[in-house]
Amino acid sequence: MATVTRQYRYTREKPSLLTRMKKIEGQAKGIQQMIEEDRYCIDIVQQLTALSSAADEVALLILENHIEGCVTEAIREHHGEAHIQELMKTIRKTLKR
Repeated sequence: MATVTRQYRYTREKPSLLTRMKKIEGQAKGIQQMIEEDRYCIDIVQQLTALSSAADEVALLILENHIEGCVTEAIREHHGEAHIQELMKTIRKTLKR
């Protein structure tokens, strides 16, 4: 029996998303180095803020694709309520940071 792999809408943007994630990884390593080098506190916090913003942007891009793909498809197939509830739960959790 063949396994069917679902392809999510965000996979169309996978190269861009992976590039963003590699930049975030580089930022995290840079911040770690700043801490190891006893750099100025505010400089570290500013870099952490930039890292957080970059991660938030990736999350927003993936959520946007989720809405355009999974949620829209579920609504068309008349079972969107669960997807909308899941989406709202995720958004609420994200906003409570």
